Formats: sequence, structure tokens, C-alpha cells
Amino acid sequence: MGNNNSNSNNRSKERRWPKRIILVRHGESEGNEDKNVYITVPDHKVQLTEKGKEQAKNAGEVIRSVVGNCKVYFYVSPFLRTRETLKEISESFSSNEIIGVREECRLREMDYAKFQNTEKMEEYKKERERYGKFFYRFPHGESAADVYDRVSGFMESLWRDIEMEEICESGSDNLNIVIISHGLTIRIILMRLFKWTAEEVESLISPKNGEIRILELGHEGKYSLALHHDDKTLEKWGLSPQMILDQKQRA
Repeated sequence: MGNNNSNSNNRSKERRWPKRIILVRHGESEGNEDKNVYITVPDHKVQLTEKGKEQAKNAGEVIRSVVGNCKVYFYVSPFLRTRETLKEISESFSSNEIIGVREECRLREMDYAKFQNTEKMEEYKKERERYGKFFYRFPHGESAADVYDRVSGFMESLWRDIEMEEICESGSDNLNIVIISHGLTIRIILMRLFKWTAEEVESLISPKNGEIRILELGHEGKYSLALHHDDKTLEKWGLSPQMILDQKQRA
């Protein structure tokens, strides 16, 4: 009898999800401006350019306009360029509006190599086109499939933190989770959330530096891109007509 009551109580406790999950790619980095930077600078130490800082600042203003006076909780890749992006974005919020910041290693960029030989990388990228982008693993690095594995682990931890109320005010309708990461990692997060296939992900366009993807809860309690982004935008990002229809149904 005790177990039945416990199960009943668990079912009656409504799970409250954050209102929005906002994905942000870091601003322009020195590596985006000049690929030769990677020959001498480790990927995780590459900094933002001044243009990149401005893009991050603009992203913060956009996010602020979307969330209004709601609370935000930040997850950020440990790479320098993402942490610098967070610094610029956070300028748009007061300290009492930011209820938490967590550096999350699983949100890092795909590992291409320790230091990159630019000529070799071009050869590898051509080989990747022939092999298939999702499953091709760079020598001494990762594949997109490897990134999927660690992103899946992060998403499970995120849902568990929300359910166990490890994230302060996670039961509030006013909570917004902002994830600052990298182009491929953001596409993999979307793949994991929406159960997209490897082929569907290969067709997606990477977010531009400082670009934002906003997922908001629809009436059925599912996250959707269609509440903030129109069909033309979703098509530009590489979503197929069926993928766009699914987003609209979720909304």
C-alpha cells in the first residue's frame, strides 16, 4: 500500500520545465578570422576578436529582450572564446537575474586535433565529405558521433538537475536556460532534443558567430523552434519541410 501511495504522489507531482532553452554560438574568434592561429594556439585557448565581443554583446541584448525580467541560468563550454562570450552576454543582466552559471566540459567544441596542420586539415575535410560528416573521426580527434555521446550525457544531467531541483528556481515558469557553446555542438544538442537522424543533421547549417536558437515550450509541453523562428529562417538553417512541420506541431 505504501508503494502505491508513493507512486501516486510521484505521478501527481507535475514536472515543471524551463520556459526556454536558448542556444548561443560564441562570437567570432581569432581562429574564425585566421585558421593559421590553430597551428600555434590550442583550440581551447583561442580568444574572441573585437568583432566577436561585439557580436556577443548584441546576443546578450537580444536574449534580454526575449526573456524580459525572467531569470536566466547559464551553461557554458570551458573554452576561452565561449567564456568570453558569456562575459559579454551577462552584461545585459543584473546579478539578481542570473541565478546560476555552470561551466560544462561536455559542451566543448569537437576535437579536431591537438594542433592543426592547415594543409592536412583541408585533406581530412575532403575525406570527410566522401566518408560522411557525422561518422568521420579526425586523426587524434573526434567525430560528430563522439560529440553526440557526450552531449547525450549532458542532456541527461540537465534533465536530472531540473527534476531534482538542483538548478535554483527550476520549478519556476520564468526560468530560461542559456547554453553558450560551438556550432557543431549546438546542432548535436538540437539533434538530441528532437531525435533527428544523422542524415538530417548533416543537412543543417552551422549557426553563425553570436547567432541564437530559441526553443520555447509549446502548449503540449514540448520545446519548439517555431515559436520564435519562422519557416523561412528554419529552412535557411537546413531544416527539411518535414522537420519544419514537426516544429510547428510542437508549437
